[in-house]
Amino acid sequence: MKKDTKGTKDTKVKATRSKRGARPGKSTGPASTRLPELLDVLMVTPEARPFAKTGGLADVSNSLSRALARLGHQVTIVMPRYRGTEADGVAVLPIDIPMGAGWYPVRLIERHVVYGVNAILVDAPALYDRDGLYGDRNGEFGDNAFRFALLGRAALEYAKLTATSGRRPHIVHAHDWQGSFASIYLRTLYRNDPLFRRTRSVLTIHNLAFQGQFDAKELPWIGLGRDLYHPGLLEFWGRASSLKGGVLLSDTITTVSPTYAREILTPEYGFGFNGILGDRKADLVGILNGIDTDGWNPVGDRYLPVHYDAKTLDQKREVKRALLDYVHLPSDGAALARPVIGLVTRLTTQKGCDLMAAAAERMMALDATWVMLGSGDRWCEDLWLSLAARYPQRVAAVVGFDEQLAHLIEGGSDMFLMPSWYEPCGLNQMYSQRYGTPPIVRATGGLVDSVVDADEFSRTGTGFKFTDYNPDGLMAGLARAIEAFRKPARWRTIQRNAMRKDFSWDVSAQEYVKVYRGQKTDGIR
Repeated sequence: MKKDTKGTKDTKVKATRSKRGARPGKSTGPASTRLPELLDVLMVTPEARPFAKTGGLADVSNSLSRALARLGHQVTIVMPRYRGTEADGVAVLPIDIPMGAGWYPVRLIERHVVYGVNAILVDAPALYDRDGLYGDRNGEFGDNAFRFALLGRAALEYAKLTATSGRRPHIVHAHDWQGSFASIYLRTLYRNDPLFRRTRSVLTIHNLAFQGQFDAKELPWIGLGRDLYHPGLLEFWGRASSLKGGVLLSDTITTVSPTYAREILTPEYGFGFNGILGDRKADLVGILNGIDTDGWNPVGDRYLPVHYDAKTLDQKREVKRALLDYVHLPSDGAALARPVIGLVTRLTTQKGCDLMAAAAERMMALDATWVMLGSGDRWCEDLWLSLAARYPQRVAAVVGFDEQLAHLIEGGSDMFLMPSWYEPCGLNQMYSQRYGTPPIVRATGGLVDSVVDADEFSRTGTGFKFTDYNPDGLMAGLARAIEAFRKPARWRTIQRNAMRKDFSWDVSAQEYVKVYRGQKTDGIR
């Protein structure tokens, strides 16, 4: 870090109180700022396609930005430049970022994404040029607080640089604990900056289990005074939490589905934040994620051997055959008559691995074929590999990721299994419905909001839900789906219902614009 030669220090800052007299910890931003018709959105995220991806957050950052641009808004994505990301850009700007009592040199690399969307890659090789985004095989990186605090400050400093051209951010949209630092800085160090006087802040929580906790001794290094470290702001069970600061200082907090927004207010799903979020309940909203309807489309999917729509579902049989051939399972008439149950998943407890382990023998007793693609906890990988070894004619398990296989599973499976313990949103249940592959899901989070249960009497169902998180609940859901599969007319109705669902990002983006403007939205499609 460079020596402080510019005579400024970022210590002993205090969060301001709003003119409405908000209690400490309450968002301090403008509650009802009049915004122009077309907005300038500064989106601070740790990952975004096509630059870097570990999970659904990268898809959200990319797709939401594009959808906002289609509505006429301007979006700037600010994220780190990780190892492997191309350095060529429209412009490269060296800049020193104030951090604590010194300055940290970075390069801001501008990359054009699509019309209306640019990305600013924060290039700091010592911090971001590593084997992983957040950690490696030894665990999380010990300097993650500094790494993503720098990201937050770099985003705001970039906004100040571009202000000379007449631009200013109307919205700072931060994602998860990594982006939360931008929300914290906006209402502390930059609270008196006239550029941000009317800037609204939005924080989206994609998974509350990850809270950005770090040792309070690091606060001076990232330019935040110890006076912010108290139970009413950054302190969380003896450590500092960037997510807590973001929750308390943002104007609006969103989650990625309406049901998850309600669930995180409870002790079961709140991960210790339920009380904190309860205090901000009036400013908490759930907006269901969308999906990339161009990349995930059975009509034109480049990974499928044949294409189909709701009127040509008979073609799906050929995709099923291709899937079975791809994973080296039998694809004769008997195999094609048997339902194929697909999974594309992270192999973790959150995704129901413990539940599937407890029900494994009963699952294998079903007259069904299983194709699993995923990676995660070693014990769960070993579980599926052992099942594939014991049942080589009916179980295929591929550990890792294969883009073509992921698409073949969505298109070639008859049904798709997501038995999650909790699921903030989930994307695969939306993909599967778009491909006429009814999902079997546990009724939690975004799975509740995106799947309509196909009960015995309804003709509106798009999949199958089960409520109890135990082997009996899972087996009941599987049994209902297989029973419906054996009734071709009913099954075809469920498939077509599913394929009619609109999971495009254009729907979700309109809800986000309401949030940006401080308008009422329930986030429900």
